Amino acid sequence: MNTLLVIAKEPRPGRVKTRLTPPFTPEEAAGLAEASLADTLHAVAATPAARRVLVLDGVPGPWLPPGFDVVAQCAGGLDERLAEAFAGCTGPALLIGMDTPQVTPDLLTVDFTDCDAWFGPAQDGGFWALGLACPDPAPLRGVPMSTPMTGAVQRERLVAAGLRVRDLPRLRDVDTAPDAHAVAALAPQGRFAARLARCPVAAAPVTEPVSRPAGPR
Repeated sequence: MNTLLVIAKEPRPGRVKTRLTPPFTPEEAAGLAEASLADTLHAVAATPAARRVLVLDGVPGPWLPPGFDVVAQCAGGLDERLAEAFAGCTGPALLIGMDTPQVTPDLLTVDFTDCDAWFGPAQDGGFWALGLACPDPAPLRGVPMSTPMTGAVQRERLVAAGLRVRDLPRLRDVDTAPDAHAVAALAPQGRFAARLARCPVAAAPVTEPVSRPAGPR
């Protein structure tokens, strides 16, 4: 793998994980976002790659491990920001967001020998990962984000571009309180699960809200 990309927002109260509020406070939601991002970055750091890049909206903090280049997200919608992230790469690249702290190096170790693209569908209808053997940003631009069909449209755009697509396992993003509890149970030894356990409302029952899918943040 030439490049592993993580696209993320700086975990500041009121700017990240707003759908966790309530039941969590803005500070708790930001703490959960920071833990999710830290778990993601450490999984990426443990995955073989020539280059690791954090595509960041904001400024890096102590949660950033060594070995990452940091580049600012461009202006525009999420489709434009994802496209621009790929435009800065040469050779095979895999991009993920900050919302799947259960991700592992095994999941991120992909082989482009018999395919042109890797696609990681999310449970909410979006996608959590996208890999391109030749990082052409064109198939990302114009894909509608935050709709129930975001993932399906993005995958179809890859196929329509003549790319051979292979699928990664379907993962659950952390967007809501039920998501947080479900994902923490999948990775109980992670930073995210530990941070959730420290939240006063962590033991409270949660219900499943209507989901609003998106691509990687």
